[in-house]
Amino acid sequence: MSTIIAILGGVGLFLLGMAVMTDGLKALAGSALRTILGKAAATPLKGVSWGALITLLVQSSSAVTMTTIGLVSAGLLTFPQGLGLVFGANVGTTGTGWLVALFGVRVSLSSYALPMIFVGALAKLLAGGRIAAAGSALAGFALVLYGLTTLQQGMGGLAESLHPSDLPAVIGEPGVGWANGLIGLMILIVVGLTMTAVMQSSTAAIAVTISAFYAGAVGLEQGAALIIGQNIGTATSSALAAIGASVTAKRLAVAYVLFKIIAALIAIVAFLFTVALMKASTASVDGTTLLAAYHTAYNVAGVAVLLPATQWFTRVVERLLPSRETALEGALDPSALVNPVIAIEVTRRVVAEILKATAPALSVVDDGATQGAAKAAATLAKARDFLSELKELPEVKEERFRMTSTLHALDHAARLVEILSEPGFPGGVSGAFHDTRAGALYEQAMRATRAVGESITAESALTERAESISWTVSAEVGASLAEIERAAKEVDAMQRGHRVATLAAVAPGKLTTAEAFARIDAARRFDRIVHHAWRTSAHLLGRGEHAVDAIDQKT
Repeated sequence: MSTIIAILGGVGLFLLGMAVMTDGLKALAGSALRTILGKAAATPLKGVSWGALITLLVQSSSAVTMTTIGLVSAGLLTFPQGLGLVFGANVGTTGTGWLVALFGVRVSLSSYALPMIFVGALAKLLAGGRIAAAGSALAGFALVLYGLTTLQQGMGGLAESLHPSDLPAVIGEPGVGWANGLIGLMILIVVGLTMTAVMQSSTAAIAVTISAFYAGAVGLEQGAALIIGQNIGTATSSALAAIGASVTAKRLAVAYVLFKIIAALIAIVAFLFTVALMKASTASVDGTTLLAAYHTAYNVAGVAVLLPATQWFTRVVERLLPSRETALEGALDPSALVNPVIAIEVTRRVVAEILKATAPALSVVDDGATQGAAKAAATLAKARDFLSELKELPEVKEERFRMTSTLHALDHAARLVEILSEPGFPGGVSGAFHDTRAGALYEQAMRATRAVGESITAESALTERAESISWTVSAEVGASLAEIERAAKEVDAMQRGHRVATLAAVAPGKLTTAEAFARIDAARRFDRIVHHAWRTSAHLLGRGEHAVDAIDQKT
């Protein structure tokens, strides 16, 4: 009984330590995780390399995978680029197995782990910001070490009652026939898969396997068979997370599952050769290191097979799960909420898309132009709800500014669409103002507004704008924004003079009272359209704080 308690306690401490350490490392990475992933995915090969490295550093393939899903949903990465990062995450997650094989089962680190837990906990409780995050990472790492020591103690007791001969024999073992060996291999693969599904961590399951081998409870071939199943089992959490998610999330989950299955098939086909190679190496390399190397090589082989066929693999997954979502509907994906930086950028691009699509309709405002307003209003309402579900807020000052600017843009865009949905623009701009200059200003403003929207939606995913409060704006886009601002101020001044002249035209009989008020109302609405187009564009470009004046007080 004490053996079972020690094993369960060791696994529990290991899982808790991994969770605490991952949270701390993710907090330390902050918005840099999104920026690094965006830059790293320039090509599939770079995506694999950086995906492996980042996963190794943050110790969470799920964090990298979910962030990648958010970036793909937002349109910041293409699906093939996302696949490269996911493939790399599978390789990076094998790093913990090396920690277990090289240190966890060899040295009792509990005497070092306990002081580390104390220091990390103090930093977490008494400090804030990055120091608290570093404290979480340190305490989590120490819990992992302490859990491994406890697990090893339990495995030592288990080895006294469990022998490799008590488990199914697999092909490759001396005196084992093909049929019985293949059945035994499949049984242990299912056992390994079940272990990961129950623990929801392949890292913990593989730690148990390596510890059991070190204690003598399982053989080398049996350990390799368990690792195949444990590696497949990691796909269960992704499959469950994709239920009810967007098409993008489902596609990456399907790709993840297919990758695991293909890698497992390769491992099964090459099992005899691999086991023979491992046995031949036991004279110079110990078995725990061989099992850790097998885990890594197994995933590297899967990547090596699929990486050259990324485009083909992408087409297969897209055919399996065709998408009926529009770009805007797909962007506001709940998976993007995993990272506040991504969620904010998603919303910003949605507003820019609305601006780009709405500006041409605003150029020819009439009753027919209001048809698309309802759909745009619904999308903006969905964007508001999307940001309301954000569970973590940005910690960096630059990202807080970015969020505030995006919220301002969202508010102004909603008012813009609301005006467009109002019926009745008699005679268009010329009919409202009786001034060709007003019509020209309005047309210029709408063209410039569309240009701003197009520039934002065409931005590269590799932008470094998230790193700086001074967002980079090209000279051309800056000129468009200045043009909208100039038009907004001139139209505002003309609208005020137009009101006086229009009311004065009633007494001489040039206009009826109803006509005068209709024209004043139309002119006011055109003025508000230009104003909100300007303010939306300014906030989308991060120029809201530098352009506020008295005109911004209008509603």
